Amino acid sequence: MTDIDVSAPGIGADPSRRRYELEETGFKEVPKKWRKFYRHWGGPLDTLAPNEVICPVCKVVIRATRELRPGDKVYCMPCMSRMVVVVAESGRLEAEVIF
Repeated sequence: MTDIDVSAPGIGADPSRRRYELEETGFKEVPKKWRKFYRHWGGPLDTLAPNEVICPVCKVVIRATRELRPGDKVYCMPCMSRMVVVVAESGRLEAEVIF
C-alpha cells in the first residue's frame, strides 16, 4: 500500500497569500459551521475566484480563506473526497482527486 501525504500544507502560514472574507452562500448540504466554505457551481458562465476550486466528483465549488496555489490540498465535505490543487491545460486551477 502506498503512503500518500494528505496533511494541509499550511495555507494560513504564508503571509504572501491574499486573504478572503467568506460569506454564507446558502449551501445547505453541509453543517452550518462549514457552509461558507462551499457553494453551488453556476455552470460554464460561472467564474472562480483565486480562493476557489471545483470538485471534479460532485461539481461543488470549494472555497478557502486564503488564495489557493498548486500543491495545496483541499477536502470536499459533500462527497468526502480529498484533492490536490493543480494547474490545468487551460491555465486555471483545478482539483485532482487523491482519494
